[in-house]
Amino acid sequence: IGWLGALMPWPVATVVGLGMDGGWLATLAYERRLAAQGDHSPVVSGQGWTFGLLATGVLVAHALVGPSPAGWLAVAWLPLAAKALWLVHGLWERTALTPTALEEIRAIRQAARDDAAVSRARLSAQAGAEETRLAAVTAAGVRVARVQARTAHTLAAAWTALAVARDGEDTGRALTCVTSRVTPGVTPGVTPRWELPVWESSSLAVALPAPTARPDDGGFSDAELDAVVDEIRCSQAPPLSYREMALRFRAAGRSAAEMRLRAAWRR
Repeated sequence: IGWLGALMPWPVATVVGLGMDGGWLATLAYERRLAAQGDHSPVVSGQGWTFGLLATGVLVAHALVGPSPAGWLAVAWLPLAAKALWLVHGLWERTALTPTALEEIRAIRQAARDDAAVSRARLSAQAGAEETRLAAVTAAGVRVARVQARTAHTLAAAWTALAVARDGEDTGRALTCVTSRVTPGVTPGVTPRWELPVWESSSLAVALPAPTARPDDGGFSDAELDAVVDEIRCSQAPPLSYREMALRFRAAGRSAAEMRLRAAWRR
């Protein structure tokens, strides 16, 4: 603070001084922690010596330019003494062990560091793979949701258009005129109502009566053939055409002469 107070505010000068001493203490504490777990880092040791020399230099400079050098010199040796004591302790620990034990300790530490590095790499790779998989699944889900939304919008628009066409006065009369000739079972004088098509899967199987006595054309009488044709034709709204009705009739495993089938359709 005495040196830097004239150049900068005293809080900033305090931070600079604390940073210098704090760096030295932090490196010394980290080196002790590494030694406690059986490890050693030359980089950390070099940083500790650098901070120690810097702190000692600052204290000696204070002693040389200050009014009372004895007090500064009394504490100037503490950073280097702490580092030197730690160095002597490390050297004594090595001299107390045989070369075989030191080599075994070094091999064990190296194996532990290798295992830790491999574990970190494996976890990192697994995390990356999981992140990629989740991203792919999320993207696929977004695409499916967009397709479903577009499909629902299209179906809703089509249904609305059909509803408007049915409820419109002029359109309704036109559709009624068209459907009056093909609507089965219409009472004379009663105008049939055109209904919206049903968007559902309809069963193609139709319950057919048992054949009676005409195996050459399916075994149906005229009344039975008329009933089967009418049931197949009206199994879907709007009613099927003759071609579709004939295909479903024969797909059901039955057969009839084409002339009788068309005559039943006309009836």
